[in-house]
Amino acid sequence: MTFIIKNIKWLMLVSGVLTATMFLGLFAPQMILESMFAVSFSGTLETLIIRSWSALIGIIGLILIYGFFKEDSRVFCISIAAFSKFIFVTLVLIYGQDYLNKTAGALIMDSLVILMTLCYLISLRISVTK
Repeated sequence: MTFIIKNIKWLMLVSGVLTATMFLGLFAPQMILESMFAVSFSGTLETLIIRSWSALIGIIGLILIYGFFKEDSRVFCISIAAFSKFIFVTLVLIYGQDYLNKTAGALIMDSLVILMTLCYLISLRISVTK
């Protein structure tokens, strides 16, 4: 259990950097949508939504990176990120089954972050009660 507590910051850094790459969607929304879901779009509304979504996901990456550096904020940062990732994974599994093959890498990474966050929070809880 102490192994998880001592090393969670590295998972936060790696997943934070990977998640922050979604900022690319602010500048290349079509490329992000095609690389994530293998679909294209046309229209101002779609561009606005993809850019906004990319920014929000990128911010989650920055939150994870911030938690890597600030131990006192680590629980909050990783909890927010894991909850966001949980929502994405759940939505894809419920409504986006046509995109499972294309999003498999993101789903696996996000599921790993969710699982490790749960282990981290349980480990913290156990270590506090001892």
